[in-house]
Amino acid sequence: MGKKGFHIAVVGATGAVGTEMMNLLEERKFPVASLHPLASERSLGKYLQWKGTEIGVEVLDKNSFKGIDIAFFSAGGGVSKEFVPHAVSSGALVIDNTSAFRTDPKIPLVVPEVNPHRIADAKKGLIIANPNCSTIQMVVVLKALSGLSPIKRVVVSTYQSVSGAGMKAMEELSKQSAALFAQKEMKIEKFPHRIAFNCIPHIDVFEEDGYTKEERKMINETVKIMEQPIAVTATTVRVPVFYGHSESVNVEFASEVTPEAARQVLKTAAGVMLCDDPSKNLYPMATMAAGTDPIYVGRIRKDSTVPFGLNLWIVADNIRKGAALNAVQIAEQWIQSL
Repeated sequence: MGKKGFHIAVVGATGAVGTEMMNLLEERKFPVASLHPLASERSLGKYLQWKGTEIGVEVLDKNSFKGIDIAFFSAGGGVSKEFVPHAVSSGALVIDNTSAFRTDPKIPLVVPEVNPHRIADAKKGLIIANPNCSTIQMVVVLKALSGLSPIKRVVVSTYQSVSGAGMKAMEELSKQSAALFAQKEMKIEKFPHRIAFNCIPHIDVFEEDGYTKEERKMINETVKIMEQPIAVTATTVRVPVFYGHSESVNVEFASEVTPEAARQVLKTAAGVMLCDDPSKNLYPMATMAAGTDPIYVGRIRKDSTVPFGLNLWIVADNIRKGAALNAVQIAEQWIQSL
């Protein structure tokens, strides 16, 4: 470290999230003394934009973390499991954006607007896990509403964009859409079925009880982050949208919470943008959220089928707040705690 800033490594720098992390470090004027974009040998010879110049991609190996203060990981769980221990042993703080460490009870799982106290627990040579994208946008809203009344149960259905599955998934949607209009044969590679003009109720692998791992992530991560015994059930769906995850969320409280009270709280909640005026066709949409930082909330209305329930519609850019931005915000708060 030192007066000039922090030495930063971005693992998976050539991917969608890694690229966005670098953009946000520059955009938010993070105190970077040196930046090391890391990727596999396939990316050797590639250059990435950084502060008006080009910076060469370095090949990731166990010696990549000497002198690194903060290492952002976003290259898949397998890569994290192999290389995070090397980063930790070198003394770096690791902020990991994969599922590798999220369920470990010893490792903080952090959304800065929800449980920032867990950031100060982490010193250098430790790991902070970045939650799943669909979990992040939901718990920020739940945290704000939980101040009105304890939350008993959450039922969430997600409508997740293809960028959540990476760049190849976005290419597949684009190519399939073009093939359909041209009446040509479509190639199905990234998803189990065609994604163009379709909805696939299947994200990650199925478990024995019929839930997918993506659904299980939302269930387990919500309870861990909120630090409350909330009953959560989830259905996750992949939709033909490039950027922005949308969620239909039903929340059951311990006592009455009116839509008006919810709106008042969400108007001033950190990281949240209230967007709720049906008379003007104003409600959150993926096209609104794409490329922006807030978590948008609307369609707030009473659920009359339970004593104390609300329905909400929540949308956010999954690559920014759902991944890269949340990680950078963790790093920002961590350096403030030093």
